[in-house]
Order: sequence, then C-alpha cells, then structure tokens
Amino acid sequence: MSYIEVKNLTKYYGKLKALDNVSLSIPKGRIIGLLGKNGAGKSTLMRCLLGFLKHTGEIEILGETVKSHKESIHNHIAFIPDVSCLDNRLTVQQTIDYVSSLNPSWNAEKSQRLLANSDLPMNQKVANLSKGMKTKLYLLITLSLDVKILLLDEPTLGLDIVFRKEFFNTILGEFFNETKTIIISTHQVEEVEQILQDIIFIDEGKKILHGDIGELKQKNSVFTLPSESIEELEKFKPNIINRTLGRVSAILGNDIQIEGAEISRPSLSDLFIEKVGGSNA
Repeated sequence: MSYIEVKNLTKYYGKLKALDNVSLSIPKGRIIGLLGKNGAGKSTLMRCLLGFLKHTGEIEILGETVKSHKESIHNHIAFIPDVSCLDNRLTVQQTIDYVSSLNPSWNAEKSQRLLANSDLPMNQKVANLSKGMKTKLYLLITLSLDVKILLLDEPTLGLDIVFRKEFFNTILGEFFNETKTIIISTHQVEEVEQILQDIIFIDEGKKILHGDIGELKQKNSVFTLPSESIEELEKFKPNIINRTLGRVSAILGNDIQIEGAEISRPSLSDLFIEKVGGSNA
C-alpha cells in the first residue's frame, strides 16, 4: 500500500525552481533517507507534503489530495523540524497539556510512559531548556501522537553524538513498525545509514535516485588500485575517481572485473557522491 504519492511536483520561489517535476511513490512500513546538498530542495519537499507551501503537480497522502494544510491529513502525519516550534512562554507541562488538547490522535497512556522515563523538568519554562531538552520534549510530544507517517527534517542538528544516538533509538523503539513510515532528511548520513531501508537522492530540485539501499549496494562495489593504475579505472568511465594516499578508487558495477583491485561495499556517502558529486558549502 502506498502512503505517499507525488506526481510532477514543482515549486518556485519567485524565479528560483526549488523542486523540478519530482515524482515519488512511498509505501507503508519503510524508513527512508532523503539526501541532498544544501539547497537541494529537501525541506521544500517536506513542507509541500505537509501542505505548508503552494505548488504545482499532485500530492496524495493516505489517498487524500494535498493542496494546503488539511486537518484530516495531519491527524495521520507528524513533523519534527530542525528548529523547535515550541512556545517559550509555556512550561513543559503546559506545553503537553496544550498539544494534547488540540490533537485527537493524542495517546495519553503513551505520553505518560514516555515522560516518566525522561528527565524533562515539568515545571520549567521552555525558554530555559537547553536545545537538547527542547528537542527531547518535541520528540516525546510527537511520539505521543498515533500517526502513520513521521517526517524528520535535520532533527538532531547541532546536538551531541550521545543525544543523537538516543534520539534515533527512541524513534525506532517507540514509533516504527510495519504500519508506519519515516522519512529522514539529514546530513549526518553515517549515523542513520544502518536504520534506513530506502534512499532518495535529490539535487537542484530534481530526484536523482530512489531505491532500496540493500539492492543498490549489491549492484555496486568500490574498486581500489594504486595511483599508477588509474587508467584501469578510467576505462570504465566512472562518474568520480577518488584519490587518497597513493591510491585511487571508484564505484563500478559488480559485473566488472579488474585484476589486482581491492573490492569493497560502498557506503551510502560513497553512493551519494558518485551520483550527485561533492557537497555545496
């Protein structure tokens, strides 16, 4: 069953084309990575899915057409952005009370269990919380909603490695199952690579690739040779040849054979750079 269908999605900011004819089909029960350089269109895509931005093309979520913010859809979808949208004037407890009163999908029992296992100061104002504590509050509130789709847009940006690991472990333990779908937009590829099942590469507003990560890695390998043997790689016209410490390497298809080459499985970062190229500042 497809949870999200996107057909020919295009979005302009003035004359700037942020999304260029993007089409996607996203099923239930998948954890999907959304990768792209800075300004590639990742956040714009998520905000279009949420109905926050006007666009051309078609978006359907759970069979409903998305053209603008729609309460019936938001009862089934949650969003954790890179910047907290919490009200600094409220305490932690007041924030929970406010959000729970507005959302028919609020699961009070789950909320109580999650908060009991957290170290959030219930009587402290949000303004006085650290960024890590604000993110934790936002996360626990979001996980207290009984929704089918979770969108994460750089949710752990600027947080330390211990908290980032705890964040994603909580997502997996408390949210994901075969009836849920998660889309994660992040630059910290190495930290989420092991939990992702599918990947979407986007560049300059265009979808470059959408596929199963396991299948992509099985079809490709990293071939490494001494620098003086670079011509052996160049014969196969790889998109990118990497040069490090007297050695050269490139991603090529598994059907290729090069005598004397060291062969290894590509990482997600390797595949991204091979398809899209180096990162923007």
